[in-house]
Amino acid sequence: MDQLIQVVGALLILAAFAAVQFDRMRPDSRLYLALNLAGSAILAVLAVAAAQWGFVLLEGVWAIVSAWGLVSLYSSPSGRKAPRA
Repeated sequence: MDQLIQVVGALLILAAFAAVQFDRMRPDSRLYLALNLAGSAILAVLAVAAAQWGFVLLEGVWAIVSAWGLVSLYSSPSGRKAPRA
């Protein structure tokens, strides 16, 4: 069962990545960030359960950065990130 859940987590991340590469989604969109957050959180939890600390670091940081991006989008009045200087 863990393998199936891992595949689902990986597919969520890969679907978002492929959609951006084929211009079907923007990398700063809520959907992109949500897919990355869900997929990386799933993989991080499974990595903790298996004591795979390198993957815990990778997926944990991936989830935190995705969550940060979503919070930034939801907290901005226009729903878009402010442009970088």
